[in-house]
Amino acid sequence: MISWPCIFKLDSDSELMYLGSEARLKTELDDLIWDSSDRLIDSKGYCYVVKTEGDSYVFEPENVQLSLFSVTQLIQEHEFSKAEVCLTKIQFSSIEEALRALSLEM
Repeated sequence: MISWPCIFKLDSDSELMYLGSEARLKTELDDLIWDSSDRLIDSKGYCYVVKTEGDSYVFEPENVQLSLFSVTQLIQEHEFSKAEVCLTKIQFSSIEEALRALSLEM
């Protein structure tokens, strides 16, 4: 079961998309060009592959759970690509806190 909020990580890009709900994710997926190599990462660090079945989306869990360190690195790369924040200041006490920090950008 997906733990919200989540981030969507495009494989070929440093940009992350904050997603507070499954409804928001489905809206973004409808409007986004995405690939099977992109990943949904939930607030516990679990990764999911997004697939389509007919007109609906399916989120298949991978046997991968990212650590807080790995999620922090993704967020640091995201922020570095925007060149707006000092990377050494980006630290979190949990993955959920890290993902919620991205919600402030929206």
